[in-house]
Formats: sequence, structure tokens, C-alpha cells
Amino acid sequence: MTRVMIVGGSGFLGRALFKELHPYMDVYATYCHQEKYAKNKRYFSYDINEDSPTELLRFIKPNLIISALRGDARAQFVAHDMFIEYAYKYGAKLILFSSANVFDSFWHYPSYEHDKTLSDSAFGKLKITLENKLMRMPAVSWMIARLPMVFGKNSPRLQELKTAIHTQEPYEIFPNLVINVASDYFVTQQLHYIINQNRWGIFHLGSNDLVHHDAFVHQLVEILQPTKKPIYKHVFASNQDRYIAVLPKYNNLPKHLAYTAEEVLADTLRNATPKKR
Repeated sequence: MTRVMIVGGSGFLGRALFKELHPYMDVYATYCHQEKYAKNKRYFSYDINEDSPTELLRFIKPNLIISALRGDARAQFVAHDMFIEYAYKYGAKLILFSSANVFDSFWHYPSYEHDKTLSDSAFGKLKITLENKLMRMPAVSWMIARLPMVFGKNSPRLQELKTAIHTQEPYEIFPNLVINVASDYFVTQQLHYIINQNRWGIFHLGSNDLVHHDAFVHQLVEILQPTKKPIYKHVFASNQDRYIAVLPKYNNLPKHLAYTAEEVLADTLRNATPKKR
């Protein structure tokens, strides 16, 4: 049985992936400050800024490490060097959650798996560095999952939008930003398939169509609270459409795992009841 260690397993995507894989694999995860996980025998305390993952790796002995880590860039570099060293030594596989922001210097078109990465943002540069570390590993021992904006009924993005509606604080929307989107449900389904099939390389996991950021947010609000809108702060990075979208061209998944932005919208708004006008 595959023994999985999800590093960053108390975050939004880490939790979702744990729930998806746990019935089928021997899954363990880490948490940092959320003490509610302390009594869960499948979760282990790990602070990226203070702890070395070496002891945990030796104790759990995973043959698959999934990194959903967040935090200080230097600490992430050190931690991933240790994951890679462990993978080399014990023949384990390493999966990294990356981001469409590795392409945020390219504005004029969507990006595909083998396109050159270039970023103007600190977050994008961090992910590029981590990706390059993995790509120096032997073939079949690594996988990079590049994600667009991720939504879902418990997602931080949806919670921020709900808070902005309630408090009437300004909420940023980007009218000229063209994106594709994902939700935790669809991403975990895709990753489950990739793990089962022992696929490797770079995968772009997101909707197979594109949408403007402001249009997607307007659709969310229309159902969440049609009678009360947030105070929108329109942010124009350019006078023309800017693309931050990751689409698959080479590492395609089966059709039953493909999804659209409308399906992401529906999944994000599951159990959300629009209020009467």
C-alpha cells in the first residue's frame, strides 16, 4: 500500500487531499499551529521555521511525499532539499503544489506545461525555484501540479468574499485578468488518478476553459448574496487582457476528470442558497 506524507496537511488543499486519499492509502500529514489536530494519530506537528522534517520522514517512512507547504521562502528551500535527499536515498516520489504565478510575467496568452517560466512576483519566483529543484531529480520520481486560482465551498477565497460582502470592505477584482479556475474537489480527484497511475512530470490542473476574474466573482456574488454586493475595487494592471492561466497540452487526463469554470462555480456554491430578492 502507498504510504503518503502530506506536508502542509492542515491547509485548505492539504486537508482536502487527506480526505480523498485516506480511505485508499496509508496517509499521514503535518500541521503547524492548529492544535485541533494534536489528538489525530495521523497528523504530526511540524513547524517549517523551527523543525527539521528528517525525524518525521524516518518515522513515517513514506514512499510518496506531497508538499502543500506555505511560509518563509528560505525555510521552504531547506525543507524541500531534505525531501529530495530522502527521495533519492529511499526511492520515494515527491509531488509539489505549484502555481500559475510561475508564468505571471507573460501576459498575452495562456501557458502550457513546457513553456518557459518567468515571474515578477516573489511568490512566483519561489515556486520556480522549488520546481527547478524537483526537475533535477531522476525521471518518474517527481510530479509538479501547477494550479490556477483555487475555489471551493470552504476555500479561503470564498471566505474572503463572504467577509467583504458582510463588512462592506473593498474587494479587489481584475476586469482585464483572464484565468482558469479550480476547486479542491476537482484537484483532489485529478491527483488521486495521477498517483494511482504513477504519472510523473508537469501537470496543469484547472478548468479547460477561461473566464475573466471579475465575471467569475460577479457570478459567485449573484448566488451568495444577490441583494447585497461587496464594494468592488477595480484593479487594471493593463489596458488589454492579461492571462494568468495554465492549460494542459502534453500531460492530459481522461475526459471524465476534465471540468469547466461553470462546474467550479457550482462546486464552490454547493449548499449555498440564494436569498430572495
